[in-house]
Amino acid sequence: MAQVLEFKLPDLGEGLTGAEIVRWLVEVGDVVTVDQPVVEVETAKAMVDVPCPYGGVVTARFGEEGTELPVGAPLLTVAVEGPETDRTPGEDRRPAASSEASGNVLVGYGTSEAPARRRRVRPGQPVSATSAGPATSAGRTVLAAGALDGPVPVISPLVRRLARQNGLDLRGMTGSGPEGLILRADVEHALRAAGTQQAHQDRTAATEPHAPAARAHTPAAGTAVPGVVRVPLKGIRGAVADKLSRSRTEIPDATCWVDADATELMRARAAMNASGGPKISVLALLARICTAALARFPELNSSVDTEAREIVRHAAVHLGFAAQTERGLVVPVVEDAHTRDAESLTAEFARLTGAARSGTLTPAELTGGTFTLNNYGVFGVDGSTPIINHPEAAMLGVGRIVPKPWVHEGELAVRQVVQLSLTFDHRVCDGGTAGGFLRHVADCVEQPAVLLRTL
Repeated sequence: MAQVLEFKLPDLGEGLTGAEIVRWLVEVGDVVTVDQPVVEVETAKAMVDVPCPYGGVVTARFGEEGTELPVGAPLLTVAVEGPETDRTPGEDRRPAASSEASGNVLVGYGTSEAPARRRRVRPGQPVSATSAGPATSAGRTVLAAGALDGPVPVISPLVRRLARQNGLDLRGMTGSGPEGLILRADVEHALRAAGTQQAHQDRTAATEPHAPAARAHTPAAGTAVPGVVRVPLKGIRGAVADKLSRSRTEIPDATCWVDADATELMRARAAMNASGGPKISVLALLARICTAALARFPELNSSVDTEAREIVRHAAVHLGFAAQTERGLVVPVVEDAHTRDAESLTAEFARLTGAARSGTLTPAELTGGTFTLNNYGVFGVDGSTPIINHPEAAMLGVGRIVPKPWVHEGELAVRQVVQLSLTFDHRVCDGGTAGGFLRHVADCVEQPAVLLRTL
């Protein structure tokens, strides 16, 4: 007899609490094999193909393309061949001990499947058609009657914290997730709606203090307003917004900058590329300079453990670099950059940039950085005061390299000039350390032979 097994959205790692369905790779009735990708999802970090740990026939799919699901929500069900076993009502269906196990490494399912979450029912509470399934209204899932007295349907602690910090009562919320589950998007939507209504009421009270109360009514959330476009902060855009906001909130940053004559660096690169072999990129040379400077000033290759009130210095340099894609800004990470030469760095930058543009970066390739290099010169600008990539302690910014008047060897000449800026966490070091780091970087740009000391 066939068993129908439920496959839930697994924990994709790196603290991710949910994902959005981008594209289904299978249809109901299709035959799938163990570890075959069945759905493409977008997390806050990357696009991921999710493989199924069961082999059999797809009997149901949960969620349309564009639906956001939390970790642990059902994705699909698969009918597999296996012996029937006695089960108590409400018990999860699991594969028999002899069934083929998945060797996939995604967290939360496969060979070592985590226990499924169970919804608790209050003693004596009848299970009605209303409580057995969520009702829908205007495309959103509405909690069953009586939800105000029962447990709040929230899985993510981040959602609870966001609501608690803003004084939002989740028991009166509607959830758009499966079975009325409250998602982060629901909380953010409610906060925006509350803020809009309050602002409108304040303006009305200030301009028309004697107007009837009915005139202070604001349009319902989601109502189209001419000339106004609402863009949801979700996926990569939402993750970037959260991370930058956290950085600005937690990190007391400061920025210093200096102009440098990059003429000799550009000549050195031209000589390298003229000698044959793979072409060396300017970014790779700047990265090599960064790792040399971090060896001298390790304070900037660190992070702050706020709970322990400790500065954590990292022995390895995992170098992040900003990459602009059609889906938004991402920061891929070159692991152990301090052990790589210019050729290796060039190749790795090219590989990660290609993966970023195609949306195939893995979560592991987007996390774990200890220092970031931001080449905003590609946008045709000279300077910037970038926001630190939390939880790192510093970021080096590089502007465009352009011909400018420059005093060289006592005479005015046209040289290739670049502006360098360093934004750093003032908790990990003082201005003297940051200035020493930036000055060493500038010296290496102006005289690449300085690097020979550390090669």
